[in-house]
Amino acid sequence: MKSIFQRCVLSVALLLAMVSTSQAQSFPTRPIRIVVPFPPGGSADLLARALGEKLTTSMGQPVVVDNKPGAGGIAGADFVAKSNPDGHTLLFANTNIAINPSLYDKLPYDTSTALAPVLLLAYVPSLIMVSEKTPANTIQELIALAKSKPESLNYASAGSGTFPHLAIELFKMQAGISIAHIPYKGAAPALNALLAGDVQVLCNDMLTGSQYVKSGKLRALAYTGSTRAPTLPQIPTMAEAGLKDYVAVGWQGIMTPSGTPAAVVERLNIEFNKALTDPALRHSLTSQGLVLSGGTPKQFADYISQDTERWRAVVKTSGAKAD
Repeated sequence: MKSIFQRCVLSVALLLAMVSTSQAQSFPTRPIRIVVPFPPGGSADLLARALGEKLTTSMGQPVVVDNKPGAGGIAGADFVAKSNPDGHTLLFANTNIAINPSLYDKLPYDTSTALAPVLLLAYVPSLIMVSEKTPANTIQELIALAKSKPESLNYASAGSGTFPHLAIELFKMQAGISIAHIPYKGAAPALNALLAGDVQVLCNDMLTGSQYVKSGKLRALAYTGSTRAPTLPQIPTMAEAGLKDYVAVGWQGIMTPSGTPAAVVERLNIEFNKALTDPALRHSLTSQGLVLSGGTPKQFADYISQDTERWRAVVKTSGAKAD
């Protein structure tokens, strides 16, 4: 009896393996949709479209970008989480995947079970910047200014609970300073507030922030990555500026609905990794401040887990709340 049972289990396993292999060989059978849970024009949208062009050629089916903004990325993530798990609907995920579970009391999906990682595409380091009116040329001078005039400084963010908000909260925690938070409805209004001198400090991604630093309209005091940015090598890291434990790096990656066949996930992983090796694409993206990654689904899953714990501590200590 046991032998018959074992043979049945083995037969089912072989059948599933054959089905999975067949799915991977025939995949994709129709256009692939990459859902970007943010408005067009941002770094996520630009990277998704650049990769979509490469995959359209390599996979033999159109790869289209579908922007579904709303609720800090939750609307787009929920749409993908509830889509057919066949590999034709993908989520262009970012750091919000790691932040939102701590920020919201309840999400319409369970991040750890509803979405499956494909690969980490890129890290998105940022700049800690100040306006021309702010009398600080280094991070240490900004810390000294904040300590000498408590509550006199404020900083902008793209909204409560966003990465730029929590990155400054982490800075405040490690520096032992108090700077008032002024949330705006998006990264562009926050950046405009800094340019106008309405706020003194902002954490902004390299893609949009570096152009104002290079033109002299804003001053970058530090880079939030672990090593200096090749495009702004004169800007020290936060560790070099005196906060040795500070690293705050956003990220972008690809996820699918859970239940997507393993062979299909593997095919997607191979194709996206291959696209990231294209010299022209790499040059275009790295010149904008992105640090390209790649890797396996397991490596991406581990990174999401670590990042979720990192931001959980910041959300709890800062008392950050979603808008």
